[in-house]
Amino acid sequence: MTALEKSRLFSELFSTELKLLEQTAQLKSFKAGQVVFREGDPGDGLYVVQSGLVSISATVHEQERRVLTRITTGDYFGEMSLLDSESRSATAMAEQDTEALFIARPDLLKLLDQSPKLGVSLLREFSQRIREVNRQYIREVLQAERLTLVGRFARTIVHDFKTPLNIISLASELACMEMTSPANRKVAHKRIYRQVLRLTSMMHELLEFTRGTPSGMVLEAMDYGQYIHALAEELKVELLERKVQLELASEPPSVQVQLAPKRINHLFFNLLNNAVDAMAIKRGGRISLRVSTDGKEVITEVEDTGPGIAPEVASRLFEPFATFGKEQGTGLGLSICRKIVEDHGGRIWTRSEAGRGAIFVIALPVYK
Repeated sequence: MTALEKSRLFSELFSTELKLLEQTAQLKSFKAGQVVFREGDPGDGLYVVQSGLVSISATVHEQERRVLTRITTGDYFGEMSLLDSESRSATAMAEQDTEALFIARPDLLKLLDQSPKLGVSLLREFSQRIREVNRQYIREVLQAERLTLVGRFARTIVHDFKTPLNIISLASELACMEMTSPANRKVAHKRIYRQVLRLTSMMHELLEFTRGTPSGMVLEAMDYGQYIHALAEELKVELLERKVQLELASEPPSVQVQLAPKRINHLFFNLLNNAVDAMAIKRGGRISLRVSTDGKEVITEVEDTGPGIAPEVASRLFEPFATFGKEQGTGLGLSICRKIVEDHGGRIWTRSEAGRGAIFVIALPVYK
């Protein structure tokens, strides 16, 4: 059986057609490492491998060359020359000592005029190759997207963990100094402990975000006013060290709300850290907390004195990895914030007003 008879492309031809094709075909030999044709060469015909191995490669990015496929015995390459008179779009090189039958373009076109079977076979083979190219392209695109997401996710972890790790570092240095008083060591120990709990909570949220499944959290009925007062006292000292003042612009109402405290803490840590980042250019600023209730929901507004939120990006702020020019982080923090609020049965959104900074609004259901 000849190489043409073994080839899927010509296997359905009549014996007379095969003989005619074999008479016009030229047997060519190539040493291992020898180029059969290069990108840009004239598309003068098609090759059918009789023995050996041929790689087809192309330049995919600047000087990067990638092997697209490998052609073995009975398979063919260079078929694009049948469709047009354009130059070669890839480079063919013998990876082993190879013998191939070369069929010139004019001879193939002449046979196509006489053989409908060859035309159908060509269409089927071209379709299969295009499908394979599409599958390979999709696989590579998905892999590239996965790698990009992994990189963004890693940057998010580094960004979100930077503040508590810095606090732990400073507090540990203070605790280890010989002149530090027992009272200050106790304060440093307390700060380290709080930040370790904070890191643990953040890690839990990140893992939960990747799972994308509802959490089995346990809600506690709490006085929201007392919770906000305690949270503000805890964060005031930390924010002052970053030259940011935290103020309660209104007295939080004493209403019962069902909360998972660690998760809600993480929500406010994220929002306040974003506010601090937004005010970094001014080297400080002020964050205001305003709390009110309509009897059905308790509304908390977090406002900073930064540049505010551009209206064109406000609707996309809570999308994963939406940074909108932010130097650090990837926007995953706000996606986690939305998930935390929604898991509590609440809502979160932004409000923009001329001449004011960013305003984030959180609505949580009142527990009755």
